[in-house]
Amino acid sequence: MKTIKSLPAIVLFLIFSLTASAQTETRIGGLLAYGTEIKNLGIGANAEFPVIEKLTISPSFIFYLPKKETGIKINWFEVNANANYYFLQEEKVEVYGLAGLNYSSVKVKYAEELSFLGDFSASDGRIGLNLGGGANFNIGSSITPFAELKYVIIDGGQLVIAGGVKFNI
Repeated sequence: MKTIKSLPAIVLFLIFSLTASAQTETRIGGLLAYGTEIKNLGIGANAEFPVIEKLTISPSFIFYLPKKETGIKINWFEVNANANYYFLQEEKVEVYGLAGLNYSSVKVKYAEELSFLGDFSASDGRIGLNLGGGANFNIGSSITPFAELKYVIIDGGQLVIAGGVKFNI
């Protein structure tokens, strides 16, 4: 039982030890995204934590703008846990491949005042895999613009095109 209780402390120690030896900086930022399955724009936040040379952990969250079609309102968001591997790290551009996990949640609500059925809502959450790549563009400041393209392998699948800025901290 003591081993289980000390496991979080051991994991945190390993993460901080690996982070201290990495050569890249921690970054946090914001993004705009477009999902091909929902066919809508999303806003989000991301971060990038160095683990070892050329490898970062990159969590992100995207909330797609609510959509209303013929009395049906759709809310969709996704949470991602990716690993980025940097293939190319030049002075002006850094190119990476990404792979990771995705959790997507969709809520559908039907509210029709004239319907004898009344209001109806349903939600669903799914876990999928992310595969893709991206690039950071070094402009000589603590702000780093980036572009990213990933495919979410999940029921129906979705291609997500994103771009934004990351701030070095």
